[in-house]
Amino acid sequence: MAMLDITGFEAVNSLGKDPETRNVCTHLSEVDLYRSRKTENYLQPIEYGIQCKETKINFLHGTTTLALKYSGGVIVATDSRATAGPYIASGTTKKIIEINKYLLGTMAGGAADCQFWERVLAKHCRLFELRNKERISVAAASKLLANMVYNYKGMGLSIGTTIVGWDKNGPGIYYVDTDGNRTPGNLFSVGSGSPYAYGVLDTGYKYEMNDEDAYELARRSIFHATHRDAASGGFVNLYHMKEDGWKFIGIYDVGELYYKYMSK
Repeated sequence: MAMLDITGFEAVNSLGKDPETRNVCTHLSEVDLYRSRKTENYLQPIEYGIQCKETKINFLHGTTTLALKYSGGVIVATDSRATAGPYIASGTTKKIIEINKYLLGTMAGGAADCQFWERVLAKHCRLFELRNKERISVAAASKLLANMVYNYKGMGLSIGTTIVGWDKNGPGIYYVDTDGNRTPGNLFSVGSGSPYAYGVLDTGYKYEMNDEDAYELARRSIFHATHRDAASGGFVNLYHMKEDGWKFIGIYDVGELYYKYMSK
């Protein structure tokens, strides 16, 4: 009853008794809603995640994530602050999800949505490897995620993720969002702090960089985003995607980075 009050859906006592709706099931690892003629009357899409009667899920988002491709691979960096409106829920959130050794995903939007669907993606990537005896490509992995979330378009999901990886075609970066949009590119920043991160990235980015310059650019971009955006902060988590898989570079306190960058 409490969940019904929060979501704004009406309780229908006859739902479980109707033989045409008994096929509705929820798997532990994946949500798979069977849409019969009967269930369509009970599942009401939420208009862009905002309005469904008096649904109380219009929460604010705040984060800063980035991914940049250069001659030495792909750099992925995020902040670590999790917010619920003006409330800082956590200062040590890990926003880079390790899908497998050759794939990473970032989190922006709803933390639960990003974590859940990227774990589902990890399962499908592993199944692909077992069936085909080869690693899934970055393009195929991002397409899988886009197809999955597209099926729930308008139902309140909040996802803005960057899928980063390395396959037989080299490094790849794809942006995937709630509506199932999928965009390839060399440079992405997602979240409320992304305008500030882009300001630094657009100034200092060049494809031909050495590793240390790429690390420094990513650190500086996230730091300046946390300095200007109240919803971003905590620590900078830094990963490097290379041909032999991802490597965790380090975690950096933005409080200490303040004295390094602002004194210049």
